[in-house]
Amino acid sequence: MEAKGGWFLNPCARHSYMAFLRTPQERRGKGIVGRNSTVDVTPSASRLTSSLRDIGYDFSSALADLVDNSISAGASQIDIEICFEGARSYVLIADNGSGMTKAALTEALRFGTRRDYQQDELGRYGLGLKTASLSQCRRVTVVTRQAPVHCRISALTLDLDHIVGSDRWELIDVPTDTSAHRALGWLSTGPGTVVVWEDLDRILPEGRTDGGGAKRRLDSLSAKAEQHLGMVFHRFIEGVASSAGRTVVTVDGRKVKPWNPFAPSEEGRWVLPEREFELWVGDWVGNVRLSPVVLPARSVFSSPAEFDRMSGPAKWNRQQGLYIYRADRLIQSGGWCGIRAIDEHTKLARSALDFSPELDELFRINVAKMRVALPAELRPLIEPHVTDLSHRAQEMYRRDLREGTRNLVSESTSQGSEKATEIGAAIISAALATGNADALEAMITHLRSENRRVLKLLEW
Repeated sequence: MEAKGGWFLNPCARHSYMAFLRTPQERRGKGIVGRNSTVDVTPSASRLTSSLRDIGYDFSSALADLVDNSISAGASQIDIEICFEGARSYVLIADNGSGMTKAALTEALRFGTRRDYQQDELGRYGLGLKTASLSQCRRVTVVTRQAPVHCRISALTLDLDHIVGSDRWELIDVPTDTSAHRALGWLSTGPGTVVVWEDLDRILPEGRTDGGGAKRRLDSLSAKAEQHLGMVFHRFIEGVASSAGRTVVTVDGRKVKPWNPFAPSEEGRWVLPEREFELWVGDWVGNVRLSPVVLPARSVFSSPAEFDRMSGPAKWNRQQGLYIYRADRLIQSGGWCGIRAIDEHTKLARSALDFSPELDELFRINVAKMRVALPAELRPLIEPHVTDLSHRAQEMYRRDLREGTRNLVSESTSQGSEKATEIGAAIISAALATGNADALEAMITHLRSENRRVLKLLEW
């Protein structure tokens, strides 16, 4: 063994090292790698697409990501169909947005599309359409029309089985055995885009795609998706989103109803003052708006049914906290982001937290738009207002307890009065039947002077 520059090399290693130094890169600049030298490390299409299926979507959040695209395309009508046909079951998402050209469609189906996004667009990473779709199925077809007069249809399919087989980033023409032909009817009258999911391997139970269990699963997913979309896009459905008009969303023919977590139609709620904050990202400044609300207690709500409806998908305790919006789209529904713990006594406390898209980097939204991080610099700014909101919610909660106790006492008194009247009637009847009417009259005379309350209860 001999040392060279601190490295101990055996003869074989020394030979390889000297051969390495005689490469063209070494002769050009005495460096390890030349300035113009590159190595192609294109990822395996098969491996990467399979890995991206597990990026974090569930069925409802995957649909929501496609609704994002439809809203960004200016759609006023978005229809979702979840169709059970055994192994050939499919999901169809159709909109009347601006549609795409063939070139734009090709780009839209590229992983990490090269197109730039406007700041107020709901899309962000250029992955949503592909990753959301493939998280639920193995084949996604997009059919689109942009021309308002001429019915020029463009269609391409992203087939995971084809990518796994070829290990190449390739799109294919729509297969003849696809359900995508159903999309043509949606585009016969004007522009729009239809996305069709097929081979639903992440949705249908493996090996039992034709049974009643598979159909019940699709029915259950349909109901959950309707509820989720009504919450996430409630501002768009209500027509109050700043960047869009009213959007109609349907699931299996049912119009999605908005679920506004702040119950704006309830008169008994407490609306606290809004607060605005500025946060900087490099040379950009973005705004954050905090809008706290204490919902009415059960006894103050317009109806018990409405109180139950406003408990939300996760029910009262888990729905308390911050509702975080980006460009009017709900990202997080409830939870306190570590500022405080969930508590039964603060279950009526909810606050909208809107941030502008300039602050995306600080809030660190994940690709599936299901998680968001509260920036460290924002936390101390909103903590005092969250504490105030919690105290107000506790006050409303105690008010509900007092009202409930009052109602319980009143109900008990009413029931007690009915029983006392019944007892009084029974005593009179027994006295007359046993010949003790004089004794009963003496008792009544005594009670009239000593305890009139008993006489009143007995209604004597």
